[in-house]
Amino acid sequence: MYLGTAASPGIAIGPAVLVQSTELTIIRKNSDNSNIEIESLHRAIAASRTDLERIRDKAHQAMGAEKAAIFEAHLMMLEDPVMIDEVKELITVRKASAEAAYDEISQRYVKTFEAMTNAYMKERAADVRDVSVRVLRKLLGVETVDLTSLEADCVLVGHDFTPSDTATMNRARVLGILTDIGGRTSHTAIMARTLGIPAVVGAKVMSHTIRNGDLVIIDGDSGEIHINPEAGLIARYSTQKQQHAALKDALNQLRGKPSVTRDGRQVELAGNIGSPKDIEVLKKGDAEGVGLFRTEFIYMNRETLPSEEEQFECYREVLSSVSSKPVIIRTLDIGGDKSLPYLDMPKEMNPFLGYRAIRICLDQVDLFKTQLRAMLRASVYGNLNIMFPMISSLEELLAAKRILAETASELRTKGVKIAQKIPVGIMIEIPSAAMMADVLAKNCDFFSIGTNDLIQYTCAVDRMNEKIHDLYNSYHPGVLRLVNKVIQDAHSAGIWAGMCGEVAGELPLVPVLLGMGLDEFSMSPNSILK
Repeated sequence: MYLGTAASPGIAIGPAVLVQSTELTIIRKNSDNSNIEIESLHRAIAASRTDLERIRDKAHQAMGAEKAAIFEAHLMMLEDPVMIDEVKELITVRKASAEAAYDEISQRYVKTFEAMTNAYMKERAADVRDVSVRVLRKLLGVETVDLTSLEADCVLVGHDFTPSDTATMNRARVLGILTDIGGRTSHTAIMARTLGIPAVVGAKVMSHTIRNGDLVIIDGDSGEIHINPEAGLIARYSTQKQQHAALKDALNQLRGKPSVTRDGRQVELAGNIGSPKDIEVLKKGDAEGVGLFRTEFIYMNRETLPSEEEQFECYREVLSSVSSKPVIIRTLDIGGDKSLPYLDMPKEMNPFLGYRAIRICLDQVDLFKTQLRAMLRASVYGNLNIMFPMISSLEELLAAKRILAETASELRTKGVKIAQKIPVGIMIEIPSAAMMADVLAKNCDFFSIGTNDLIQYTCAVDRMNEKIHDLYNSYHPGVLRLVNKVIQDAHSAGIWAGMCGEVAGELPLVPVLLGMGLDEFSMSPNSILK
């Protein structure tokens, strides 16, 4: 038995699919036979073409022609005759190996695109890099797993999974998730809970211990992991899995009942989502609204920024899907452990303390206004609330509100209808904001406490570092004092206070938070009924 951090409840029993994030090592060796190297090149290109055509067809079925178009572009780059001839020339003249020649030429193309001043052409560097990595993997015999096309039920095992991985994987086939790194608040853990997939994270060397096809049991409640277990253990966990299903059935009896304490105090139980696809999970969880729509997932797993129209359709779909229930849409929260390859973001020593979230939006106002226009246009389809993340000062809040007001005024001048009253709130996730919550409360309509980062910043603990994960403590008196202060300052100013961090779903803390007067709990949809 092995042990990791229990990240998402439930039992998963199934064959492992190993997702390796292997760094490609290109050995610069000469080849004695250019013909063999050229044949290898053609085989790698043909195999890459087969992959891309399959991915393109699946993307077309799942997301439409617009999303599939990127793979058409990749196919054209893959078979660019000029580039292929240049690679062949290096193989023939310099006697280079196919992988060394292909890597050198593709890197030259990447640098050429990166040096261009035209933004669209500059973005093509990422396309060339993606195609070249695919071909190089074929040449080097490095297996890759296409998470969008999983064809059998499995337990995904890897060092870690990016937000793009979890957002695009074939969810119907994933029985469980197991990673080497991460904690309960890593994005893999959060997405697993949102999707109701059992997960164990921070299990150290699992991606080097488990082999493809090994039968794996993961216990998302205890963090236990078993590899190729005996029949008796499989039977015991199968029984436990049935008990989980029975508990789910019992919890379903609570659907539609009011969220009220025995002494008559009513609160709102809302759900956190990452895309319109999560609405079904939200409804199954009997959420009373969307307490956090993480809009950054709209920006991920793509090569360019989403258009205003594309964002508008996403926000409209979510707002109209939940009728009159409140929907809190958080503005772009990129940075930290969530980066965009097509956005020119600096490499930073401390990205969690750097250029991220509202700081990017206040710096790149056009990007910010595009998102705000899409939100405001969608506001007539439901009960929209707008929330700014990573606010650390009054100046930032006022600047963000000023840009929002300008954007609304510009739309109204053009005759675009937007809702008359749109509440504006902020995430309290930085200690400086918590300490001056009394001042901030006079300038917004609500607070939502983001405990994931608030704990990280208050306790000076990297929440992605499993080595010091025991120091990341939801029950730390310093954190609880800040939470209490934020709630009391909100109520003194006549606004409500909610919580959208993972602490909102921690059952032992519910009585404490109720006692403090928390008005709204927003969590992974699968935690709501519990």
